[in-house]
Amino acid sequence: MPIDHQLLVVFTLTTIVAMITPGPDMLFVLGCGMRGGPRAGLLATAGVATSEAVHVAVAAAGLAALFAAVPVAFTVVRIVGAAYLIYLGVQAIRQSRKNQDESPLIGVGMSGRRAFLNGLVTNLLNPKMVTFTIAFLPQFINPQLGQVWLQFAILGAIMIALEFLVDGTVGVMAGRIGAWLRRRQAVRRRLDLATGGVFIGLGVKLAAER
Repeated sequence: MPIDHQLLVVFTLTTIVAMITPGPDMLFVLGCGMRGGPRAGLLATAGVATSEAVHVAVAAAGLAALFAAVPVAFTVVRIVGAAYLIYLGVQAIRQSRKNQDESPLIGVGMSGRRAFLNGLVTNLLNPKMVTFTIAFLPQFINPQLGQVWLQFAILGAIMIALEFLVDGTVGVMAGRIGAWLRRRQAVRRRLDLATGGVFIGLGVKLAAER
């Protein structure tokens, strides 16, 4: 395997620490699980992981040069991503108002397909994830071993697997708790409000970052 085994161990440990630290992806998956159940939490994680695969490919292609050469590109993508998160938050809050006149046994608030697509889009539209991956992965690449693309692929696969394991667990657990809470109409409305607040907060945070 064309990869430095010592670097591989350090990479794995560093990635685990990064994954278990609560961040935007984990909060997003948590919100999806609470609203849509375990399946939605798992599929939201799958969407995030799919987008991570794109980020790894971008890192390998060295797209960081684009952000360095055209700084406005980073800003545009960041603002679009922030706006999308805020939109999701507003939709969740609107859903909480609709639930006031619904039976407490009505179905979940987010389908698995929607959770996957939202996870994919929100992560893709977060340029900080692209730049982090671009800055992080090359630190563990040894060009002297050759097959740099294969090294990127191996490290990327490990990163995606760990993210799926950690965030997926969070999403499933949140989904099980959320399923119980959604049977109680008043709590269900508060759940949608809280989820909307999380999404809006993430969007505002992303928009405010430089």
